[in-house]
Amino acid sequence: MIGGILLLRLHAFVALVLAALIVSTLTPPELILRSQSIQYSVPVRIQSAADGGFVLTSTQEINTQQSWSLLGISGETVPQTSEFRLVSTDVSGQFLLASGSERAIDFLWKGIGQAGGSGDYLIVPTSRLEGGLKLARQPATQRVSEALGNACGKLAILIAAASIIGTAMLQSGSADRIVTSTLERFGERGAPFAFAVSGFTLAIPVFFDTVFLLMMPLGIALFRKTKRNYLLSVLSIVVGGTMAHSLVPPTPGPLLIAEAFQVPMLSMVIGGTLVGLFGSATGLALAFWINQRAMLVPPDEQVVRQIQQSDESPKSMPGIIEALLPVFLPILQMTLDAGFDSDTRSWSIGPVRLGTAVSETLHTCCEKSTAIMIGAVCSIVTWVRFQRPGRDAIASHLQTAITGAGTIILVTAAGGAFGAILQQTSIAESLGDLPMSSPLIIVIASFLVTAAVRTAQGSATVAMMTSAGIFGGIVTSGAAGVDPLWVALAVGCGSKPFPWMNDSGFLVITRMSGMTESEGLRYVSPVMSTAGCAGLVAIILGMFVLGP
Repeated sequence: MIGGILLLRLHAFVALVLAALIVSTLTPPELILRSQSIQYSVPVRIQSAADGGFVLTSTQEINTQQSWSLLGISGETVPQTSEFRLVSTDVSGQFLLASGSERAIDFLWKGIGQAGGSGDYLIVPTSRLEGGLKLARQPATQRVSEALGNACGKLAILIAAASIIGTAMLQSGSADRIVTSTLERFGERGAPFAFAVSGFTLAIPVFFDTVFLLMMPLGIALFRKTKRNYLLSVLSIVVGGTMAHSLVPPTPGPLLIAEAFQVPMLSMVIGGTLVGLFGSATGLALAFWINQRAMLVPPDEQVVRQIQQSDESPKSMPGIIEALLPVFLPILQMTLDAGFDSDTRSWSIGPVRLGTAVSETLHTCCEKSTAIMIGAVCSIVTWVRFQRPGRDAIASHLQTAITGAGTIILVTAAGGAFGAILQQTSIAESLGDLPMSSPLIIVIASFLVTAAVRTAQGSATVAMMTSAGIFGGIVTSGAAGVDPLWVALAVGCGSKPFPWMNDSGFLVITRMSGMTESEGLRYVSPVMSTAGCAGLVAIILGMFVLGP
């Protein structure tokens, strides 16, 4: 798959689907059945009881209302006659096996007898075992198609709504309000910090290229007033916007990474913000150092006019609270949703506890897809209130937003499908047995793979999706023994090194700022790479402090 993207220059969607088809075709049915069984299995210990029965002990919660099937500790499936029901439990967490089928008891007796009166096993819901058998009998193309559809279903609404938020914020003047308010707060001397903070905030809902084009006129205007620090202004915009672009949802890249690694959206927002700010601060420190040793002037008037024409933001702007509402309202909703307990169907934070009906209503309104859609509606309402666009203008801009999101959805879904097919090979179980697969090595490896793909083919988003397909199944299965959040953040940071001429964002930065490609390699590439590496350092420190 990596070879298809890097060497053959295939589109990421084509390379990912082809890789998924090849892996699916080469995977034997027994491995598919094994992977599905292991994925939903529960480790247990079975001992013979004094009354001739058996006692099953597990540290995990087990549903006693469904049928279970027994697996050997190494994962081999026992005959279908091993099906049984768990019928009772006591306060110690021990489950008693029903007598069930006589042949099932005979099997258990032999297994326990060979283990000296006790044995370690895995049990799996019989329905999951049957589902794995059905999956193993499907053609390779059908398994890939179903995995593609499942991945697309999880991400399509999120990415489309996030794209609408970005477009509407640009058209409504919300993006301008955020930048100008930040500059007013920091003042002229604090302009580099204002540019970095504004770039970071805007890159959460808006693509980085657009953020850069939006803020460049302000950087040029500041230089014309002060006659200094133009390079610092450019690098400040870059270092702020580029980190949020890869780490903080609802930008599509972090969204898909959170889904691929099954990281709660709120955790990704908080973790991405903390790691991103640390990386941005480190990159900004390097930008100050470079600014003291180099000089850059704005581009010629023709390019300046091009930048100003690309900035179609209106003069009428909403207030800062209304401007930020489409970004922070979904984050607030997802924060509230963290208090919902799916088992008890109730919502509680601290001493506050709500009834089932109210809790489920709150959960429906605050679920991540709903939250992002509500944010999109808020951004459109603000746009309509302040700019009064016609129906044709609204339709045109929204169509552009959805069209742009379509490619991201397809490539993202292909990455999810590739990851799902890899899971069916039991690769996570195999890698989990390797002594070298420590949590730290997994985190560093995910960073390096992402950085290699990003440097070779240019797209940060494609690099993140590639790594998600490789590491997603390993991490989410628990085989790597690492919190998926750390790996997701490492993938985001790994998409920063090393930008050069094959990256459209790099070309936008150099062309619109007046840099040559050589200057871009000396100034922009080191700053972005340093910010990404600093983010990895922050992740590793977090692992040592909070645990893997």
